[in-house]
Amino acid sequence: MGEPFDFHYVLDYLVKLLPTLQMTLLIVACSIVIGLGIGLVVALPQLYKIPVLRRLSQVYLSFFRGTPILIQLFLFYYGLPEILKLVYVDVSKVPALYFVILTYALHSGAYLSEMIRAAVGAVDRGQVEAAYAVGMTGFQAFTRIVLPQATAISLPVFSNLVIANLKDTSLAFSLGIMELTGKSQTLAVMSRHFVETYISLAIIYFVISYGLEKLFHLVERKLLRHERQIVSDEKPSRYRKWKQRRFALSPGFGRGGQENEA
Repeated sequence: MGEPFDFHYVLDYLVKLLPTLQMTLLIVACSIVIGLGIGLVVALPQLYKIPVLRRLSQVYLSFFRGTPILIQLFLFYYGLPEILKLVYVDVSKVPALYFVILTYALHSGAYLSEMIRAAVGAVDRGQVEAAYAVGMTGFQAFTRIVLPQATAISLPVFSNLVIANLKDTSLAFSLGIMELTGKSQTLAVMSRHFVETYISLAIIYFVISYGLEKLFHLVERKLLRHERQIVSDEKPSRYRKWKQRRFALSPGFGRGGQENEA
């Protein structure tokens, strides 16, 4: 059993945990950036239906989406050096942080590839054909037509993935990485104030997640401001049509709004 609850430890541990937030955010940022590149490469065979590469990408997606990330961390940290020894590559002195970032990047890339594939597929193909018709190249059609819409479509999913990745970094301490959860474990064991430690940890995770959620929501609103403007412009015309229809069918008036004779 731990020590009796003392709220002062919550405030004290908040201050002591904040320096390790830098390590947590570093893992999240690096894994998401690398994962976006991996996700794009994996999504291309799915979009263009390249036979062999498409099958390989499906195997990759099935593995990283179907196994726990903790198992993936152990496999890459303990298994990858053994495999590389077969080709006379020694990575035993590589810091564990690199294995953590690689694992999280590959794990995130599996989900990001599906996000990219779905977002690009959601853009109306007719718009791309219209871009070709007015003389745009494939690159111009993608950057001016497909990319802006796909970005706006995928942003809610992307924000969820980033926040989920932030929370998943709590498993990095299993490889000795001193991030938020690893530091909290050390503080809890040393002081035996377990509840206070985990309350402080939960507060930090909640504040960061809430801030990221609001930030992505703001970006999403800016990306979709043109669609909201179109909808707002259409509302008065729809209201006028409804009012005219209501007026035409109201009692005392016949079809076309002509007054019925008594």
